[in-house]
Amino acid sequence: MATIKDVAKLAGVGLGTASRVLSGKGSVSKATAEKVRQAIETLEFRPSHAARSLLTGTTQMIGVYIPVLKGTFYTPILQVIDTELRANGQHMMVAFGSGVGDARRQAMEGIEFLLERGCDGLMVMSNALLEQDIASLGPKQAKLVILNHYYRSIREQCFSADHKQGGKQAARALLDLKHRRFAIISGPSNYPDNIARIDGFLGELERAGIARDKVPMVESDFSTEGGYESAAKLLKLRQKFSALFAANDEMAVGAISYFQETGIAVPGDISVLGYDDTQTAEYSSPRLTTVHIPWREVTLNGLRWLLNRCYETSLPVERKYAIGLTTRASLAAPARKAG
Repeated sequence: MATIKDVAKLAGVGLGTASRVLSGKGSVSKATAEKVRQAIETLEFRPSHAARSLLTGTTQMIGVYIPVLKGTFYTPILQVIDTELRANGQHMMVAFGSGVGDARRQAMEGIEFLLERGCDGLMVMSNALLEQDIASLGPKQAKLVILNHYYRSIREQCFSADHKQGGKQAARALLDLKHRRFAIISGPSNYPDNIARIDGFLGELERAGIARDKVPMVESDFSTEGGYESAAKLLKLRQKFSALFAANDEMAVGAISYFQETGIAVPGDISVLGYDDTQTAEYSSPRLTTVHIPWREVTLNGLRWLLNRCYETSLPVERKYAIGLTTRASLAAPARKAG
């Protein structure tokens, strides 16, 4: 297997000159650069990852941390990152939490894992980190992007959709169908993105004359199992409702499953509205109407900002993302018996 020394020898140049041509850094005449390229082609030279890192001073690798590797939410996000990186000649390394225990500790351990392996920059999706955790990264926080959360100290490096607006659109979709009795399956009450979407939903109901304390709400964990169990809890409260808003698609699908098992028709008896617009929503039964959050655009723009910071590129970066409603089959006007 050919080495950089072989390339330099065949091209009749010094090792440093050959290295500058490979890295694209430093001054080399066009004629000399062409000799090196011809030698590379003749020898079919392919620099190893380690050699390329030494030449460029970078690993050409971006680290990604997600809280848990399950469900249909995170996979499309990872696919967006991987596709964009490969198009730019880079790769990703993924770390994730176990889904149990101290989420903050898991996130910090995941970040440390990625930094120890030489990742040039990090994309992190976690609600568990605190401002002091960001500060503890020191200079390394300059090449960090946060998805779906904001930190005052690095606000420019945070990319998220407007979840309060998403909650408002969810409420408006149900109000426009003349629903007046609602229930909510919430995500974790300490997650800022969940707080925003629930606040947006309840705020829109208030503007329609429906008090917050008249809306039964059960807190869950964004899982399908959690939605199933929460639907059972809501029915046990014996507060009638004709429309259910679940704070993500997986909980909405879990709730639909429980309703159908207990003889409650969706949307004939209860309309169900989800949030995120994941693949789960597209293939549920009935197919789930959901608030579309443009996760692809959020992720892509955060990644492009990071690539610009790490590799001095000039990729376009947008910060405003359109939120809408994807209408399928899980909503209907309230039945008369539901009021």
